[in-house]
Amino acid sequence: MPIYEFRCLDCNKKFSVLFRTQSMLQSRVCPECGCNNTERVISTFAYHRSGKDILEAFGEPTLSPRPDYYNDPRNIGRWTEKRFKQLGLDVPPEINRQIQSAREGELSVSENEMLGN
Repeated sequence: MPIYEFRCLDCNKKFSVLFRTQSMLQSRVCPECGCNNTERVISTFAYHRSGKDILEAFGEPTLSPRPDYYNDPRNIGRWTEKRFKQLGLDVPPEINRQIQSAREGELSVSENEMLGN
């Protein structure tokens, strides 16, 4: 059951219609003004990247061995999560909290000292 988007040519309102049957394609009434003078428009869509796509885009150390790779705490977190997963272990809550803080750009004093900042 596809969802199509239309635009009313009278009031320029854009609207979506769920078509349960092929015969419903003929009735495209604007919900705003009640007019059937409509045209079908190309629908927008969302694309969500997977963790694998993100790693491929930013590169892992083996794929892109830049000297400053581990200066970014987000990369340290990625590597740590990957390593725990490879070992079949859950990331301990304290480590997970530190990884999340690093992703948000919030490092504690001791974490900054560990990174040499």
